[in-house]
Amino acid sequence: MTEHPEGRKVRTLDARSLRGIAHPLRMRLLGSLRIDGPATASQLAARFGESSGATSYHLRQLAAHGFVEDAPEHGKGRERWWRAAHETTVFNDRLARDADPVVRGAAALYMQHVAAFHAEGLATWVGTSHEWPEEWQSSADISDHTLRLTPALASELDAKVHQLIESYRESAPADDDPEAELVRIHTHVFPTRRPD
Repeated sequence: MTEHPEGRKVRTLDARSLRGIAHPLRMRLLGSLRIDGPATASQLAARFGESSGATSYHLRQLAAHGFVEDAPEHGKGRERWWRAAHETTVFNDRLARDADPVVRGAAALYMQHVAAFHAEGLATWVGTSHEWPEEWQSSADISDHTLRLTPALASELDAKVHQLIESYRESAPADDDPEAELVRIHTHVFPTRRPD
């Protein structure tokens, strides 16, 4: 785990930790602990329609790989509470090119799950946007853009988009601001081939 320039805890995946997280339920559990805060295996089981035995097992696997940790300040008696050990995960794209086919397979699986979660989040917004106030409906955006770029320009664009997003952390409203909500931002930069 490394400290991000803005002081956030960031976990960069390596071959070992990738194998520990490349599972859809583990990724959901970690995401929920990051966004919703500490929880017990039973609470997470109810949230995701799983057995508490399954969530407990996968939480222990996440802990063994350093993704989650105990949150004893929340527990009462024998209750075991968990929290995310870091705020974000960075995928090292070298994993997709690793010499070991098992690592490449885990990298592909991980990225497939990330893509599926992004699609699920967008679909949820589309299906529920009418429930939000007009201000939120008009501030949301689902766009796509196609540009002709070199790999260097694509990397530059991606870096600038990430810098812009990070700059908004400085002006983020307080947690108790009644107008503020968590906002998800997905970025996807990838080449595409034209049909022959």
